[in-house]
Amino acid sequence: MTSQQSAVETIACDSPEDEEDWSSAKLPPRRRARALALQALFELDATEHRLEDVLQALLDDSDLTASGEEFARELVTAVVQEHESLDVKIQEYATAWPVNQLSLVDRSLLRLAVYELTIGKTVSAKVVINEAVELAKLFGGESSPRFINGVLGSLQDTIKV
Repeated sequence: MTSQQSAVETIACDSPEDEEDWSSAKLPPRRRARALALQALFELDATEHRLEDVLQALLDDSDLTASGEEFARELVTAVVQEHESLDVKIQEYATAWPVNQLSLVDRSLLRLAVYELTIGKTVSAKVVINEAVELAKLFGGESSPRFINGVLGSLQDTIKV
């Protein structure tokens, strides 16, 4: 192997210096739990894997605390159970995009956030939207953060008391 080939291999393996580090150790604890929940929902939507198998595999590889694991489990289980009603709500606020045509990341993230906004209601809407936008920046496409923020902001306007 030439030194030029070695340099190319090294460069290909290194992350760009300006790329955001999204390793779980760098994320706040609740965001890590939401990120794990998002990954589980993504996998469940993309495959026919069993819920418990997906969750266990992700949890085994995570560094979540017991409360973080419980939070992630509750989110995933609830979103899976409520996904049909969540999809109806998403469609109501993302009218230009049929839910089944959304990217897997955006659809999974919207289901998670819409659940927290409309059913879970354990966290303020501002926090839910901020967390969803931050996860969209990490896992979604270039336009995901703006799209997620727009849909959730419209939904928030209708659920304010």
